[in-house]
Amino acid sequence: MSSPILFAPRGPLADHSADRRMLLLAAAALVVGTGGAVGAWVLLKSIAIATNLFWFGRLSADPAAITDNALGIWLVAIPVIGSLIVGLMARFGSDKIRGHGIPEAIEAILFGESRLSLKVALLKPLSSAISIGSGGPFGAEGPIIMTGGAIGSLFAQSFHLSAAERKTLLVAGAAAGMTAIFGTPMAAILLAIEVLLFEWKPRSFVPVVLAVLVSFLWRPLLIEAGPLFPVHHALGLSPLLVALALGLGVLTGAQAAVLSSLLYKIEDLFGRLPLHWMWWPALGGLVVGLGGLIDAHVLGAGYDSIRGLLDGSLATRVAVALLLVKATVWLVALGSGTSGGVLAPLLLLGGALGFLLGQFLPGGGALWALAGMAGILSGAMRAPLTAALFAVELTGDFAMLPLTLAASAGAYAISVLVMRRSILTEKIARRGRHVLQEYTVDPLDFLQADQVMTPAPETLPDDMTVAEALAFFDAEDRHRSYPVVDGEGRLTGLLSRSDILRWRLDGAPVAASLVEALSDASQPSGTPSDPLARIADLMVESGSGRVPIVDAETRQVVGILTRHDMLKVRHLHRTLERERSQRLPS
Repeated sequence: MSSPILFAPRGPLADHSADRRMLLLAAAALVVGTGGAVGAWVLLKSIAIATNLFWFGRLSADPAAITDNALGIWLVAIPVIGSLIVGLMARFGSDKIRGHGIPEAIEAILFGESRLSLKVALLKPLSSAISIGSGGPFGAEGPIIMTGGAIGSLFAQSFHLSAAERKTLLVAGAAAGMTAIFGTPMAAILLAIEVLLFEWKPRSFVPVVLAVLVSFLWRPLLIEAGPLFPVHHALGLSPLLVALALGLGVLTGAQAAVLSSLLYKIEDLFGRLPLHWMWWPALGGLVVGLGGLIDAHVLGAGYDSIRGLLDGSLATRVAVALLLVKATVWLVALGSGTSGGVLAPLLLLGGALGFLLGQFLPGGGALWALAGMAGILSGAMRAPLTAALFAVELTGDFAMLPLTLAASAGAYAISVLVMRRSILTEKIARRGRHVLQEYTVDPLDFLQADQVMTPAPETLPDDMTVAEALAFFDAEDRHRSYPVVDGEGRLTGLLSRSDILRWRLDGAPVAASLVEALSDASQPSGTPSDPLARIADLMVESGSGRVPIVDAETRQVVGILTRHDMLKVRHLHRTLERERSQRLPS
């Protein structure tokens, strides 16, 4: 690469087809957003029905608290029965209903062309309702993300959309479902960006926002209006509180790392059992039932306990039980492969740690429960912005955003230092797939051909004979290929060593000119203003490792780009990220 690389801005390329696709997806998102909201309503009602049936023997869709049951020691059997049903559904229905929900959605997006089946859309909420309703220590967010995603994916498949468009609607449905459950539209959008989309494009951002807004508008009609856990802390933030929040974030980040490590160790232990995986959830349910005997607050999603942590009404004894017993039953149950989400349990565990530490910190336990919730979500999911905003949207206390942001940053920093992957992507990695949760700009997308090409390359005249070309390539230090130009320097083709070898083997007429002998005179070429990504596409499509660069108006050859030049760009980009220098610009 003989010319320097200049990092210069470039105006956007017009793509009217992309604009039309965005409008099409935006219209579809209105339907998907409604589907996500209805799916959330169905899931919550299903959980309520399952709770009433399992714990109180009545058919009702009204909310019920598991802690009000009077089963005594017999409550141990309820989680076992529910988990056994889930295991049977996974074995004879679809094994994709097992697990958190979010990792399965990520895997479908990255490796499954964003295709989810109708069977998953139906069985995932049903299995999760049975699991949570029978006392499983899970939240509804993972299942609704999977269910809402399935709604978006199925809608896209019905209209034969592309994989990228299916991904957009899958994520739109997932974000819509989360919005309906928690009433956190901004956090749902950020979750889509930080965890699910793996891109930042208008094509995906606009439909996701529209789906979330539609779901948010449906929520007061279907579920309830306002924050899920309305709390207001009449406390002004100070540098001390923000610093303490940063410290708490470090602790919750470490807590997230320990929980993630233990979860997958437990999963490995289940994998060594001489039993079919269908029976594992029942064993996990037994542990859940025993935990419920210690304290019934560890059973179910635990939204009442979250509310108690955030308003400061929860007893310290219960907070200790949540921190220790809830962690145990959640890890064992999730490691057994049953169906349920991770957000609500993480909120409880991080909130309990913050609540207990808050007994010794200024502001009280409720304030630090909020910071702990933000911290553990950030550390476990590697989604710091989502976690910071999710905590304040849950309460409606946006004045506490600096506090939750500090906790999220502290937890995120510790998480990336001590954990190789998040609690979500570790599950995918254990299936042999690597997921990178870092957003970077590909240098091939923002560098242009004239910033990297070799200018004024050596060319061959198109009236050169085959015999002269054979003699030319017999000389030493020849490149693999050369642009062929007419008398005015305009591109007519590309002569490569493979052409020379073919001519030698086939006995091409030595008196013929290059313009007559070349098999493909419509040589792909680029222009100086083309992004390198387009040149790379040309290389793949043509099978050529060298692409001539021509003036857009005259077609005269002004440069050439090679595959090696592309690799140099990537290498230089990584070098600039890693190498340090103290040299000041002159």
